[in-house]
Amino acid sequence: MQQSEVAALEASILALGPNVDPAEAARAASIAFHYPRKLAVEYGVTDPPLIHNTKVNAGTRPRGLCWHWAEDMENRLAAENFQTLELHRAIANSDVAFRIDHSTVLIGRVGSTMEESIILDPWRYGGPLYWGTVAGDRKYKWLRQEDVLARRAAERAAG
Repeated sequence: MQQSEVAALEASILALGPNVDPAEAARAASIAFHYPRKLAVEYGVTDPPLIHNTKVNAGTRPRGLCWHWAEDMENRLAAENFQTLELHRAIANSDVAFRIDHSTVLIGRVGSTMEESIILDPWRYGGPLYWGTVAGDRKYKWLRQEDVLARRAAERAAG
């Protein structure tokens, strides 16, 4: 990981709006790049994500499914108690047959929508951070986690 990558994410976080605190943007960018590498060690990641998922599901690795990464990243970033930034959760593939759901965390300015936020996806490369805009992500079509969970609850209730 290059310091220039952290600086580029920091600049993108700052560009979310004029009220974003530069110190918060710097902290968030640093955590977003460094913390997933720590998680990769804790999770015992030695393989690409889908192979690691198989190991987690077989019980030979403790964590490392996409929702683990998203949950742990969200908790770590939330511990910073940002005042000008907020976190969102998103799910992709929830409505695509034969594809496994993919969860992630996003960071935006306070009052932003998920679509205005930046994807922070450490699962995609097994620790090294993928980041970018929701609209610019060509691999996944992201939906708000709340919307996906509400749709599923309604489907279950309908029988």
